[in-house]
Amino acid sequence: MAASKKYGLGVKAVCILLLFALSSPLHAQDVFLDEQFTSLDRWEPFYFKNIDNHSSYSVGTYDDTSCLIATSNNSASAMVLPERFNIYDFPDITWRWQVKNVYQKGDSSKKEGDDAPIRLYVMFEYDPEKSSFFKAIKYEVIRILYGEYPPHSSLNYFWASKQQSIPFIENPYSDLIMMVPVASGQGEVGEWLEHTVNVVEDYRAAFGEDPPPIAGIAVMSDSDNTGESAKAYIDFIKIYKKIR
Repeated sequence: MAASKKYGLGVKAVCILLLFALSSPLHAQDVFLDEQFTSLDRWEPFYFKNIDNHSSYSVGTYDDTSCLIATSNNSASAMVLPERFNIYDFPDITWRWQVKNVYQKGDSSKKEGDDAPIRLYVMFEYDPEKSSFFKAIKYEVIRILYGEYPPHSSLNYFWASKQQSIPFIENPYSDLIMMVPVASGQGEVGEWLEHTVNVVEDYRAAFGEDPPPIAGIAVMSDSDNTGESAKAYIDFIKIYKKIR
């Protein structure tokens, strides 16, 4: 999929990218993450500059299972896992989630509709020594403005409010973010959906090149563009080695 060039980034898009800079060093183990959401001890909240209303995240019981409860009300904030992993060692992610509603004005192809009741971000580390000349200039400008390099790029798996028939949507604020509508529309609202993705394969399909090796993840529920409300649940997230 060809990506158009956008050099102006929205505040929320830039902040989502920059939260990656807060990550701690890489850890190596057989299963990188098997999060059952019995607590949020492994996660940290992330708030966006100039967005005063924050989404809420808590652990609770729903359908007899412990899960993350994400609530958004004309708000936006994220929960970030402050650890990195090598996506070639751990390319597969499986998770299970449910939303109680989608947004009437939600349309992720437009800035004014770029909200989702639930998202899972995978953010890839930028290496200036391996960057092209023009990308290096672009990233250096962002570093000067915000104090840190953003990631090289990001995949955003999300529940789209509008029914989607295409595999990838370029974020309306930034071509650094490609969005993957793994669920869309109202047809499965209120149902548990389980997704398994291979981030290496998805990255190659979305960006047309191999991904950088080091990544981090975050989850988010946002409604600051549409001004609406939503509630979502995540049962678990698992990041693990490819089964041979």
